[in-house]
Amino acid sequence: MATNKNKSSKTIILVGLMGAGKSSVGKRLAKAMHMQFSDSDDDIAVAAGCSISDIFSVHGESIFRDLERRVIARLLSEGPPRVLATGGGAWMNPSVRDLAEQYAVSVWLRADIDVLVERVSRKNTRPLLEQGDKFAILGKMAEERNPYYALADVVVDSGEGTQEQIIRCIIRRLRESHPHIFLTPCEGTSS
Repeated sequence: MATNKNKSSKTIILVGLMGAGKSSVGKRLAKAMHMQFSDSDDDIAVAAGCSISDIFSVHGESIFRDLERRVIARLLSEGPPRVLATGGGAWMNPSVRDLAEQYAVSVWLRADIDVLVERVSRKNTRPLLEQGDKFAILGKMAEERNPYYALADVVVDSGEGTQEQIIRCIIRRLRESHPHIFLTPCEGTSS
């Protein structure tokens, strides 16, 4: 029988630039912590009845950001604690940060721009990267957003190591900084 020693009493909200691993690491983190996984972008697309790219092109970024805030508020305030991957711009919204402070523990998945560019180049589903040089766009985003991401409760570098190593690092850092959120005490966490 699987142990729930890493299960959290609070939602773990993952923030960071696109390509940092919020969705891919988040799914595995949720499994390791015996928690549900949600991706706010997936829930936004379901709520809107169309893709994120379509929301941006038809309605614009401001409508998307409002929908994003409402979906994240629902995911944080309703249902059981979960691992929640957010879109890269969600953390810029002060009300999202306030909700996270109330309902969750935030983790910034940080990675170098080179790593992010390599990762996002694998998919063509990033509306903010469709026009122009990905390196320049992500560099500008990092310059604008990193001071806000740095407000997260925990910072983990996601640019190096395997996903399993990143997950172990997240759990270890959460246990060090927020031991009260775990439903059972630590029995020797390895790094």
